[in-house]
Amino acid sequence: MSDDDNAKIASLGDWRGALLTRIRRLVRDAVPDVIEEVKWRKPTNPLGVPTWSHHGIICTGESYKDKVKLTFAKGSALTDPSNLFNASLTGVRRALDIREHDELDEAALKALFQEAAALNAAGISR
Repeated sequence: MSDDDNAKIASLGDWRGALLTRIRRLVRDAVPDVIEEVKWRKPTNPLGVPTWSHHGIICTGESYKDKVKLTFAKGSALTDPSNLFNASLTGVRRALDIREHDELDEAALKALFQEAAALNAAGISR
């Protein structure tokens, strides 16, 4: 866990921080050698965006006022048998918008993390 990730998650101080902590645990369980870092710092978001990578970006965890958005860099190439993706459904990326009271299918999400990591490791670009 990086200090930057810890700072970003702690800065939220509400359900979004708790959700990102839970997601972080799921990513680490699914892909034990995942790399965590914060990217895309800017004046309006100085703490940046938590990003999980394994031979390329698996996904990012952006926080908004009403949701946490998990964006999978190569989401269109993932099978998503549980139909978790509910946002950014065109183009290469796919996303999952999670609101405060949404149920989280941990097993399906871990499977997406693993499939995304495997896709990156295989060198498949889409």
